[in-house]
Order: sequence, then C-alpha cells, then structure tokens
Amino acid sequence: MGARSKARRQALELLFEAESRNLDASELVQDRIANPVSDTPIRPYAIEIISGVTKNRERLDELLSTYSAGWQLPRMPIIDRQMLRLAVWEMLYNDDVPDAVAIAEAVNLVSELSTDNSPNFVSGLLNRIKDLSPSLIE
Repeated sequence: MGARSKARRQALELLFEAESRNLDASELVQDRIANPVSDTPIRPYAIEIISGVTKNRERLDELLSTYSAGWQLPRMPIIDRQMLRLAVWEMLYNDDVPDAVAIAEAVNLVSELSTDNSPNFVSGLLNRIKDLSPSLIE
C-alpha cells in the first residue's frame, strides 16, 4: 500500500471516529498529535485531507446530497459518507490526485470497510460528480 493510500485510510478512520463520537475532526487530529494512541504518527497527507474535508464540508455535503439519487446523507453508512466527502474533496480541491485515483481508492476502501452495496453506490456517485466536476468548481 502506497503512502497516500495509507494516509487516506488513516484520514478516513479519523473522520469516521470523529463523526461516531460527535467530535470535530480537526480537533481530534490535534489531540492525537499531542497525545498519540499508537506508534504510528498521523501522516501529513491525512492531516491535509481532514483539514480540507472539514473546511469544505458544507459544499461537499451539498454536492453529495444533490447528486446521490434518492439517498440522503444521514441514511448513508458513516464510513460511506466520510469516504465520499474525502474523495470529492480530492477530486475538486486537490489537483495532485487524478479523479480516477480518488474514485478507485474510495471504492477499494469501502469494499474493505463497508457494506456489500457500498462499492457500487460510491463508484456511481463519484463518477457522476466526476462527469459534472468542471461545472462544480466554485
């Protein structure tokens, strides 16, 4: 697993934990940096992802709600919702990550961590946003 893949997974896990515990993700990261709970430090790209997702969450949620074809954000499994936020952030706000990579990484992670239906749902929604992305940039 590459460094960015590991950072994505770490960011996803922290975003999931923050939402599950009703915490601010950026504050959770700062707490983990100050008081580590494992020997694995928080990767810089994971911090960048969490910062970007947190900063742009309103816009990310607006896009996911608009294009998720009948699925409201609260109905989605937490892991799917956070993975979608992460991937859309990469697609719209991080020019270093090709859309195809963001989508493939998201599908791989939800395949491993979520429901049997999640990979197809995540892939479909992210591909729809990718197709519309030139018009979505603010």
